[in-house]
Parts: sequence; C-alpha cells; structure tokens
Amino acid sequence: MKKRYTRIISFVMSVIILTASEGQPVFAEKKDQLQQDAATNQKKLNEAESEAESLETEKGMAEEELEAAQEQLVNLIASVAILEGDIERKKEEIAQAEIDYEEAKREEERQYNTMRARIKYMYENGTTSSTEYIDILLNAESLTDALNKAAYAEKLAEYDRNMLNKFIKAKEDEAERKKALEDDLSELEEVQIDLEHSREDLNATIEEQQATIENFSSKLAAAKSEAKAYQKKIEEDNAEIARIVAAEKEAARKKAEEEARKKKEAEEVAKKAAQEASKTKQVTENPAEETGKAEEKTTNSEKENVNTSKQETEERQEEKQEEKQEEVEVEEEEQEEQEENHTSSSSSGGGRGSEIASYAQNFIGNPYVAGGTSLTDGCDCSGFTQAVYSHFGYSLPRRSDDQGHYGSAVDGMENAQPGDIFYYVGHVGIYIGNGYIVHASTPSSGIKITPATYRSVASIRRIV
Repeated sequence: MKKRYTRIISFVMSVIILTASEGQPVFAEKKDQLQQDAATNQKKLNEAESEAESLETEKGMAEEELEAAQEQLVNLIASVAILEGDIERKKEEIAQAEIDYEEAKREEERQYNTMRARIKYMYENGTTSSTEYIDILLNAESLTDALNKAAYAEKLAEYDRNMLNKFIKAKEDEAERKKALEDDLSELEEVQIDLEHSREDLNATIEEQQATIENFSSKLAAAKSEAKAYQKKIEEDNAEIARIVAAEKEAARKKAEEEARKKKEAEEVAKKAAQEASKTKQVTENPAEETGKAEEKTTNSEKENVNTSKQETEERQEEKQEEKQEEVEVEEEEQEEQEENHTSSSSSGGGRGSEIASYAQNFIGNPYVAGGTSLTDGCDCSGFTQAVYSHFGYSLPRRSDDQGHYGSAVDGMENAQPGDIFYYVGHVGIYIGNGYIVHASTPSSGIKITPATYRSVASIRRIV
C-alpha cells in the first residue's frame, strides 16, 4: 500500500512540474534576445559616451587655450597702449628739442652777427687788430690808461669768443639730445611693429580656436544625440524585459497556485501517509533548533567583528594624526630653510648685482644686432641681458617678455639695486644705479647707458 501511495504522489508531482514548465521557453527565448540587444546597445552607448567625453575634454582644452590667447591679447593691447603713450611723449620731447635747437641756433647767429658788427666797426675806425694796441698807446693819457684800454679790448675780444663758443656748445647739445630722442623713438616704433605682429598672430589664433571649438561643439552634439538614441533603445529593451519578467512572475504565481492545489489533492490522496509526514515534521523541527544556535553564534561573531573594526579605525586615526604632525614638522623645517636661504640671498645679492652691472658696462659702444647674443659681435636687448647673466652662471629666458616676468618682483624704482632687470614693453635693460640702465638700444646707437625712466617701466625683476 505504501508503495502505491508513493507512486501516486510521484505521478502527481510529475504532472505539476510538466505543467509549470509550459510556456517557459517562449518567455526565455524572447528575454534572451532582448538582453542581447540591450547588451549591444549598452556597448554602443558606452562608445558614444566615451567619444562625447573625449570631445568634451578636447573642447575644454581648446577653450582654455582660447581663454589664454584672449588674456594675452588683453595684456598685449594694454602694452600697446602704454607704448603708444611713450611714443607720443617722445614725439613731444623731440618737438621741444627741435624748438630748443632752433633757439640755440638763433642765439649763435645773433652772437656771431654781434661779433662781426663789432669787428667791422673797429676795422672801419682804424682799430684793426694790427694797429689796435698802437692807437691805444698813442691816444692814452697815461701808461695806466693805455694798459686799461688794452686790457678792455682784450677782454672784449675774449668775451665775444666765449659767448660764441657757449652758443655753439648749446646748439651742439640740443642736436645731440634731439638725436638721442630720435633713437629712443626709433626703438619704440620697432617694438610697436613687433607688438602689432603679435596682435595679428593672437587674433589669428583666437579665430582658429573659436572655429575648433565650434567644430567640437558640433561633433559633441552629434555624439550626445547618438548616445541619447542608444539610451532610449536600452530603456525600451529594459522595459520589455521587465514586462516579460513580470509576466514570468505572474505565470509562476499562477503555476504555484496550481501546484499548491494539486499538491493539496495529492496530500488528501496520501492521508494514510500521515505518520510518515509527522516523522518528517519532527526532523524539520530539530534543524530549527540548530539554526537558532547558529544564528546566535553568528551574532556574537558580528559583534566581535564590529569591535575589531572600531579598534582598527582608532588605530588608523592615530596613524593619520602622527603623519599629519610629521608633515607639519617637515613644512616648518622647509619654511625655516627657505627663510635662511632668502636671508643669505638678500645679504649677498647686492654685491653680485653690482658685479653684473659693472661687467655689463664693459660692452658699451658694441653693436646692436637683432636676434644676436654676442656681447662683442652684436646682440639685441634680451640677448644682451641673457649673455651678461650667463657669464655669472644664471640662465635667463631668451625673450624680453619672459625676462620681464622672471625672478622676483621689485616694488618700485626706489627699491631697485644694481643688476636688476628693468622691463619695458618689448624691451629690457640692466640697472647700474643712480637712475640709469645699460642696454642694447637700437642698430644706430648700439649698447649704451640711458636714464631708467626714458620709457614707462612695466616691471623690475631681481635675479640675484
């Protein structure tokens, strides 16, 4: 009988299993296909997002370059404005020098004409240089009177000569001053031309970067649109998968209900196996007690893990505090070392700067050559400063604009020391003290000494 009931139960359970499996292959096949489609679309989405991210990065870099170029252009425009102001002032000084020169020239001519008139008068009245002293002696009332008249005539002639020489010297000084101002103007105009070329280059760079950014924006929009389409397709596939899963769950629920119903019928058929079912229940209750013990043991283990984790956290915090303290101590030591180096550099910089200034003056009169770096054969302004400093073991940038931002800043001319770099817009020189610089000026004037304020000083930099 027992075997008969067992066969019946086995038959009923087989029917339940076969019924539960009906319809499953259809759901599974469609879901597998959708999951494959979703995986493919996800891969394409990742590729589109990666491309968009790459384009975003490149666009950001282009925008940074554009911003830097625009900032350079702003600084360049400011430099041009300063330079134009210097040029206008230099033109005014040249105009004034022209006026002073013409005035000195007129004074020289007036003095010359006065001297000529006096000589002519003396000649027409018989007091030429050959008979002058004889006439004075013959017409003198006494020897003292004769000596006085002779001395007067000599002083008058000396006065004429001195005055004429004075006005000639004044005219020559004004001519030299005018020439120096014209050299300065020539230098400023050359710098202005260079700045205009730089401005054209920067404008071209800005236009190029703007076009690049627009191109990136177009590509980025296309990549984002593509990514959005893939994302939409993935969402549709996932929604369909979710619907299928819900349908599977609903089918499983119904099948479970059917299984429970049939199982109940099977249990009714197998009532006579109650004794065996009771035994099965007892076996099930015993493992429950073991499960409770296992859960209690697991809880104690978790508490021990929590305590251990807390202790490890406290130890890590203590290690971090010790590391932080060590970092503070290292920073304090580095700061003290920097202060000592700064003090040492400040105390010795003046002497070395004076040596540099003195050495630079050895090349006064040597030629100016655009792009040159030779102190003897020719150099330009930045080549001159670079070569002078190189002699003392210092490496300076090649361009004057870079030298104008090199080293440390000096606050105002009153704090300038010999050897400091004086930076003007597009030009540099070496300060030699007492308000003067030595620099490679122009092709016509070469290396020379000039007042440091002959142009607007953009910055003063200390190298030593």
